[in-house]
Amino acid sequence: MIFLPIIMKLNKNIIMEGKVRVKSFPYIHLKNNSKLHLGNNVMLNSSNYGYHINMYKGVKIFADGINSEIHIGTNTRIHGSCIHAQSKITIGENCLIAANCNIIDSNGHLTSMDSPENRIDTIDFPQNIIIEDNVWIGASCIILKGVTIGNGSVIAAGSVVKSSIPPNVIAGGNPAKVLKSNSKNVQNEKRLK
Repeated sequence: MIFLPIIMKLNKNIIMEGKVRVKSFPYIHLKNNSKLHLGNNVMLNSSNYGYHINMYKGVKIFADGINSEIHIGTNTRIHGSCIHAQSKITIGENCLIAANCNIIDSNGHLTSMDSPENRIDTIDFPQNIIIEDNVWIGASCIILKGVTIGNGSVIAAGSVVKSSIPPNVIAGGNPAKVLKSNSKNVQNEKRLK
């Protein structure tokens, strides 16, 4: 896939800060003057070949809000996952995102419980997502709007993250909760509450 990064360089809405590694074709769709920022040595892997678990689809990067942004930091690897921004999603440096994850900064529609028949015509309000440096997100996770995942944290496979996760912890479940942290983190968490 040597030619794909060359094609990506020609798109004025894709800002590449160095080399980008691409395995098989990712789906990249940027609407409404949205931007994709890719740090040096980012990998977008859409190929099952040589990957340790089954990947159901390739990488999908979709930004469709007005001037929405997706930032992917240096040395980050994304395998067969969907990143959908209506506002802004920031993924830090040295992150690992395993296959079949969904990272989305809006719900798509309002719940409209008072008039569910009109739900189809509503648009939800996005909230930024921040995934800090050195985060590992296990396979088949869902990261929802308004979430920050702290530096160095691990999100266990199959988790649904609907509230922020502190730095340097292991979190998992539905909804994701801190499963393991060092004593320094526990003290900081108690102080924040």
